[in-house]
Amino acid sequence: MGTPPGYRPSAWVHLLHQLPRADFQLRPVPSGFAPQEQEYQQALLLVVALAGLGLGLSLIFIAVYLIRFCCCRPPEPPGAKSPPPGGGCVTWSCIAALLVGCTGIGIGFYGNSETSDGVSQLSSALRHANHTLTAIDHLVLEMVERLDEAVRTELTTLEEVLTQRTELVAATRGARRQAEAVAQQLQGLAFWQGVPLSPVQVAEDVSFVEEYRWLAYVLLLLLELLVCLFTLLGLAKQSRWLVIVMTVMSLLVLVLSWGSMGLEAATAVGLSDFCSSPDTYILNLTREETGLGSDILNYYFLCNQAVSNPFQQRLTLSQRALANIHSQLQGLEREAVPQFPSAQKPLLSLEETLNVTEGNFHQLVALLHCRGLHKDYGAALRGLCEDALEGLLYLLLFSLLSAGALATALCSLPRAWALFPPRNPSASCSGSHLSEPFLHARLEPVPHLRSFPSCRRRPH
Repeated sequence: MGTPPGYRPSAWVHLLHQLPRADFQLRPVPSGFAPQEQEYQQALLLVVALAGLGLGLSLIFIAVYLIRFCCCRPPEPPGAKSPPPGGGCVTWSCIAALLVGCTGIGIGFYGNSETSDGVSQLSSALRHANHTLTAIDHLVLEMVERLDEAVRTELTTLEEVLTQRTELVAATRGARRQAEAVAQQLQGLAFWQGVPLSPVQVAEDVSFVEEYRWLAYVLLLLLELLVCLFTLLGLAKQSRWLVIVMTVMSLLVLVLSWGSMGLEAATAVGLSDFCSSPDTYILNLTREETGLGSDILNYYFLCNQAVSNPFQQRLTLSQRALANIHSQLQGLEREAVPQFPSAQKPLLSLEETLNVTEGNFHQLVALLHCRGLHKDYGAALRGLCEDALEGLLYLLLFSLLSAGALATALCSLPRAWALFPPRNPSASCSGSHLSEPFLHARLEPVPHLRSFPSCRRRPH
């Protein structure tokens, strides 16, 4: 298989492609990309199920930890005012977990941007390929119409003018046959005409899905960022109600993080299988969707010396026919114009049509070469298998850090708010309970100053 220019499967593709896969009965599944097969679909669903298993284990661990904390802690002695030992460690562990979560959010924003860039590169390559295919069809249609118009008007008029010279009429009819042969050969070059598959439609569908995926991840990242910031604010202010609300929100974001982790892992595994050997799957899929022959598809997707140009014979015959028409018109101009001056105008019109057709023909030859479409194919693979896959791995790291940080926070937050001192109603007007020590200090009696002997007044 020919490799597109500038594309090589990355180390991440090889690593993910080597991971074992199994179906629901835990039977091994080949790592080749086959999304239409049930066993392969089950293997990807099993990857998602592993994330669900991780979520279940996390919730069980958090529940057991909190039940043990609530039901098994020793009772506090009456009148005890000092916090239990280890309270500061619990608070700082919660803060450290939230800071790790904030770091994961930054990684998530970067991964979301990288994935969006890769999908945008894929859409751009599809649109450029559609432009090339549309240009081929347009050039073929324009040249065929020009040649048909020349056969109907200029060559017919020229035959009527040259009716007195049989050999000139024969030459004119020879040029007519050559023009009709060129038009027939050119019609076979518009290979994409009538194909139901539209690359621009595929690009629009991909962009539509990507917009909602990007927006969903931005909302998830912002939600987790707000949860982390408001939780830190609640710990700093020692606001019990705010910490309780953020604990509930942390539980929601934990579920979303594990869910996104499952989707990201399954997508990364499937994408690595596709990117390890994309040519076979793309060739089979395009053949099914378009109905084009294998010679055309192999030429454009592989584009190497082993695959010949399927249009080379038509191009050669068309080029020879155009050259023959040109030489015949030059002979008619030399022989007919001195005797039939009225033949000069249709001959000049034919020369102009032939010059435009030859220019379009050279442009068509360049467009039909495999380099352009194969370059678009390579750009699409680089966007999907490099940038998009790298972004998915960063999003997977974000989900992993987020799940770990939120699980740690959910274990620490109930112990943290249990250490908060009760609010003093008399200090609520001051806006903070930090003024209570100063209030107690004001109520304490001021000790009397001792008079030193050197300060006593001596009797006179």
